[in-house]
Amino acid sequence: MTSPAPEPPPGHAPDPALPAGQEPIVRLQGLHKSFGSVHALRGLDMELPPGPVGLLGPNGAGKTTLIGLLLGLLEPTKGTAMVAGLQPTNRAARIEIRKRVGYMPESDCLLPGMTAVEIVSALAKLTGLNRQDAITRAHEVLDYVELDEARYRALDGYSTGMKQRLKLAQALVHDPEFLLLDEPTNGLDPAGRRHMLSLVEDLGRNQKKNVLLCSHLLPDVERTCDNVVVLVKGQAILQGSIATLTAAESQRLRVEVEEGAALLQTALESAAYATTLSEDGALMVTLPAGVEDADALCGLAAKEGVHISSIDPVRSTLEEVFLKAVDESEKKPGATTA
Repeated sequence: MTSPAPEPPPGHAPDPALPAGQEPIVRLQGLHKSFGSVHALRGLDMELPPGPVGLLGPNGAGKTTLIGLLLGLLEPTKGTAMVAGLQPTNRAARIEIRKRVGYMPESDCLLPGMTAVEIVSALAKLTGLNRQDAITRAHEVLDYVELDEARYRALDGYSTGMKQRLKLAQALVHDPEFLLLDEPTNGLDPAGRRHMLSLVEDLGRNQKKNVLLCSHLLPDVERTCDNVVVLVKGQAILQGSIATLTAAESQRLRVEVEEGAALLQTALESAAYATTLSEDGALMVTLPAGVEDADALCGLAAKEGVHISSIDPVRSTLEEVFLKAVDESEKKPGATTA
């Protein structure tokens, strides 16, 4: 006898067009949020795929407001947000979200006087774990973030890096399917930043957690995430796969020569090629409009007696993609200001 299909959790809205288990971890439709005359979010429409996703934007872009809406801490002015198939405006769904989502806030959220084991296990019980499971999981995640030797010390003596790792531990303690990490490297020195990014990268890439990493640091997102969303003034101006957005551009080439780089550079610029000389002596060459390959470039080099040792397409950095998107958004007619 076949058991009947279980009822979906309150606030759940599955998308029948998507295969089972493949619906976006976050879906936003016409999402607006205003605080009086300040428009923090201006009609977001997007779907975040499973896996690690970076949420980029300058201060005031609306990143923290969006996180508040996803957690049900704020009510949208207009539109809807779905998180792991749940609608945060529904009270019963918010209780379910507490069990399925882990949140690491940017601001200090640790209670002074408590030990790491006490605070992490207490927060674990708030997600529905019983006392024994909460304590067991607290020890496991404190080992994971390498606070094992400090687990019984009062938080008051923790360094900034230790406090950040403790905040990550409390977000992980109930083994959530979705992690919201708000500026996890905030205030860290270089060593602490590297340590935190290694943990975030492991969670998203190796442990296959769904992660939304909120940051204004592009290198952090480029290292740890597969996809990215860029918010500027409450609007998503760019989203997609980082690999696709930074794919090598055929019109930009890195040309290395054995000798005669200056001679080749002069010849190329005379033929309408834009060039710059990198610090390591390679020529960075932009092909003229309508030129799709390096045949003519090689011909010029041969004519000048310059031997080319390598030609490679240049991949954009996420920073270049970000700055270009911001620049284009500001040039659009009707661009708004906060």
